[in-house]
Amino acid sequence: MASARRFIALFAACLGLAFALGPARAGEAQPVAADPALETRVMALAGELRCVVCQNETLAASQAELARDLRAQIRSQMREGRSDAEVRDFMVARYGQFVLYRPPLQASTWLLWLGPFALLALAAWGWRQQMRGSPDATNARDEEHLQR
Repeated sequence: MASARRFIALFAACLGLAFALGPARAGEAQPVAADPALETRVMALAGELRCVVCQNETLAASQAELARDLRAQIRSQMREGRSDAEVRDFMVARYGQFVLYRPPLQASTWLLWLGPFALLALAAWGWRQQMRGSPDATNARDEEHLQR
């Protein structure tokens, strides 16, 4: 009986380990440019731009094929002598303000910046209304509970 329990415990541990390590995968090696300063600039700018495929990752962190292509595009433009601002402007012209990981506060991005605060205020107001409730309804419920 003890050996059966030991076997089940060992099986459960192995199964848990398999599920924990199954989704793990090795990350792709970052391309090494001949110029480490250029690669540092590329990754710094890629950290400010959003992956248009993943949408919640920067170009620097994303492993999507399009992200790799865009990092190569950034690298190519920087080799041609373009500044970070020129490359950023090129990406915005091509993909819109969405590609910026921290878009500027403009009329078109007000909802993006202020929306979470508006939802939080609305939720707080609704919670306050729920907690206040009607005194008559509260008293009627209390009286009903006391009569039982």
